[in-house]
Amino acid sequence: MEDVNAGYGIAGVRRPRQSSHALLLIPIVLILVITVVDQLVPEDIHLGPLLVIAPAITASFAGPWLTGLIGFLATGAQAYIGWHFGVLFSRNVLVQILALGVLSALIVFFCVVRERHQRELAQVRSVAEAAQHGLLWPLPERMGPLRIACLYMAAEDEAQIGGDLYAATRITGGVRIMIGDVRGKGLSAIGESALLLGAFREAAHRHATLPDLAATLEQSVARYLADFEPPAEAGERFATALLVELPDDDHITRMISCGHPPPLLLSPGSGLTVPSLHPAPPLGIQEKGPDEYTIDVVSFEPGDTLLLYTDGVIEARDPGGRFYPFETRAAQWNKSGPESLLHHIQRDLLAHTGARLDDDAALVALHRERESHRHRHGRVIHSSGFGHTP
Repeated sequence: MEDVNAGYGIAGVRRPRQSSHALLLIPIVLILVITVVDQLVPEDIHLGPLLVIAPAITASFAGPWLTGLIGFLATGAQAYIGWHFGVLFSRNVLVQILALGVLSALIVFFCVVRERHQRELAQVRSVAEAAQHGLLWPLPERMGPLRIACLYMAAEDEAQIGGDLYAATRITGGVRIMIGDVRGKGLSAIGESALLLGAFREAAHRHATLPDLAATLEQSVARYLADFEPPAEAGERFATALLVELPDDDHITRMISCGHPPPLLLSPGSGLTVPSLHPAPPLGIQEKGPDEYTIDVVSFEPGDTLLLYTDGVIEARDPGGRFYPFETRAAQWNKSGPESLLHHIQRDLLAHTGARLDDDAALVALHRERESHRHRHGRVIHSSGFGHTP
């Protein structure tokens, strides 16, 4: 994945340069045409002032150096026109040359400011990407009998991570996975996301049961909110979470929902079903003990796919205000592998919303492989062997 990204970065640098050099012919030809035509039209028609169009056009695709060069050529062309007609040092021509030079300088200044803002934006995006890889670790492609694929789509252009989160870890005899959604979106929600992810990664190995894990996460969120929740938002900060435990040798999944929507179960034989869960309140609303959480057990046979998601998916709207028909669309691809399934949903969701999300959205697809496939793929990759999902 790193090699692919590196190659894309190189292409992203080279192509704009080649494109700008090719487009440079437009203002150059424009300067030549205006200069020649101005000498052919009647003497009472002056086309020289139109030369300012050349640096203005150049600024749309080139940097300050090329824009300055075109501005210099345009100013030189204006001087040549005045020399050609023998009025180079007349007051009118001198004012036109001075005005063209000043306008060209202002356009170059605009290019300098624009490039500085672009560098700042690139730095912000670089920090956001570093935060994504530091907090929202890419899930392993395989854990035990599971094939895993994940997808994150941030609502804010400058952010690659926000209020949605997921994590997975290997425990003795199985796998535990969490998907969650903290209140808020984009960069403002990173603090709560970091807390919940860190608490899960630390506690998932130490607690034998899911209720104990849920109670520990509730305590972590409550402590965080007590220390950092703004007084104006008291009682309004919370996080939903779905805790999933998948044993290696038992074809079931155990789940606890803390105010989070239930997953979709895709089966090649029976289509799509939505497990009926007994949700507890979201984390941070009401502190609960382990005995107050209900474990829901759902059959999860080889060949099935469990699709976890956040409400940014089901609450996405099209320009007409209609919600994304998530269950209907997902059922169409119930025989797809986890990577292909998320690829289909991503394209379909962006097409539905016009490529603009109002909230962060995250999905995790868990596919239990058949025994023959597990032997074919060889060793199990544990959580220490993180890889990137295609």
